[in-house]
Amino acid sequence: MSNKSIFNIIRRPIISEKTISLREALNQVTFEVDMNANKIEIRKAVEHLLEASVSSVNTLIVRGKTRRIGRFSGKRPNWKKAVVTLNEGETIEALDLMDQFDDFEQEGEE
Repeated sequence: MSNKSIFNIIRRPIISEKTISLREALNQVTFEVDMNANKIEIRKAVEHLLEASVSSVNTLIVRGKTRRIGRFSGKRPNWKKAVVTLNEGETIEALDLMDQFDDFEQEGEE
């Protein structure tokens, strides 16, 4: 790998309704990654850090929104999203544990 640390390549997982449905239907997980990271570095970081075999990596740049506070306007920064497709039968245990924790919280509310 290049001089980039694998801990700096993957910033955070993106958890939303859409990404959860992607994970269940197509075995894809979504991460926010470093803007300068390429697909090969993202693949190696996911395989090394999360111990899952990767089938493919798709990346896109999410453009920052323009926001206003009163009469002042600003812009949120752009960021890079990676959609990682895992091989058949592969899962990422950390994300599965988060799902189990969410299920446990919902049972406690009832």
